[in-house]
Amino acid sequence: MAEALHPADRYGAVARFLHWSMAALILINLALGLLHDWLEDIGFQAMGLHKSLGLTLLVLIVVRIGWRLAHRPPPLPGSMSAKEARLATAVHIALYALMVVMPLSGYIFSSGGKYPLTYFDLFSVPKLPVTRDDMIVDLSHEGHEILGWVMLLAAIGHIAAALRHHLVLRDGMLKRMLG
Repeated sequence: MAEALHPADRYGAVARFLHWSMAALILINLALGLLHDWLEDIGFQAMGLHKSLGLTLLVLIVVRIGWRLAHRPPPLPGSMSAKEARLATAVHIALYALMVVMPLSGYIFSSGGKYPLTYFDLFSVPKLPVTRDDMIVDLSHEGHEILGWVMLLAAIGHIAAALRHHLVLRDGMLKRMLG
């Protein structure tokens, strides 16, 4: 088992907070989005919550990207090959892209819908200047559904890789993101 990590080898408190809070919200929102028909069949109106969490995630990813640009992540373990390091970087870029595109596509197609857009029923959220007939609304709707499955697969892959590093390789990778 790897020894305790030096503070420079782990993520800071803000990065850890953003990571874990967004991870939880993304998984909840994926469940709400992918299961919304079933949830509505049993009487739970999921879409209002799904949209509000999506808007929250859109704001959080802007904060997270800003934080990430201003604060370098800890170095990857020296035991990782160059190929593994490139793959890890590519996966992180893909996850960040999905974290931007998913809520943005939802916001676009919700803006073209007939229902008002509210934030947890506390206040109205201005809609983007699009209509239901705009091609961007159709593309956003289709893309949002497809990317929901892509995000789920990416999240499962990310979790599996973290568990591999922690349980099999025992290289301290997961400890970098733990408190």
